[in-house]
Amino acid sequence: MTDVQTRPAPRASLLAAEDIRLALSAVQDPELDEPITDLGFVRSIDVSPGTAGAAVTVHLRLPTSFCSPNFAYLMASDSKDAVAALEGVAVVVVELDDHHDSGLINAGLAADAGYRGTFGHEAEDSLDELRWTFRRKAHTAAMERSLTELLRADRGLAEADVGRIRLADLPPGHTKAALLRRREALGLPLEPGARVLVDHRGLPYPPDEVPMALRRARSTRISIDGNAHFCRGLLRTRYAGSGADQNERPEGAEPGDRHTLLPITVKENA
Repeated sequence: MTDVQTRPAPRASLLAAEDIRLALSAVQDPELDEPITDLGFVRSIDVSPGTAGAAVTVHLRLPTSFCSPNFAYLMASDSKDAVAALEGVAVVVVELDDHHDSGLINAGLAADAGYRGTFGHEAEDSLDELRWTFRRKAHTAAMERSLTELLRADRGLAEADVGRIRLADLPPGHTKAALLRRREALGLPLEPGARVLVDHRGLPYPPDEVPMALRRARSTRISIDGNAHFCRGLLRTRYAGSGADQNERPEGAEPGDRHTLLPITVKENA
């Protein structure tokens, strides 16, 4: 009598929509600095098991039909890369719904044409340059949150004095952890003695420029937070019931502080 061994099911058959959603949580809206899953931009996820691996289809939606095409393409492209990196996934289709450039973007994604191949002469900057720009803004906002938290905790600390604050002076917690992640993503120093208030090159400001640098950072943070709140409302207005797919972050929490950050450089064909 021949023994019949039961083989474990392939990973593809075990993949579920929640596995895909978890992978998508690493994809950020570049302008809002929040995961597309928290913002409610993921409209639907379909997973179909196959012998060679799972076929995954993801539909994305945005607050308006005229959201910036380069932002829209970046999120859709990053979504495809994030899902394709999962073990057991054989085919990934990501489609952007109800956008004025949906046809162009979806065709480019399907053909793996890359950003420049999709938009041609209209693609002024590369996706990497776009990611750098908004990752720097995200770092600026995280830097301001950390310093403002310290100022509120220490009433004896003046704004003019924050230029001397070092990473070791920040209290542990999610605000500091988020700042460290963003510094790491930009290649900025992580040593305890590194200054907190720095420019995008990691250079500290002269003492007389510190108050203005902090105010500019606060303006950046307020803009990011305000735009995120506005876009959440627009999405709920545009798509009935989409509010159920949004995760509001707790008071004082850092945007996406439960999620990892994608690397700056992701697959992009010329």
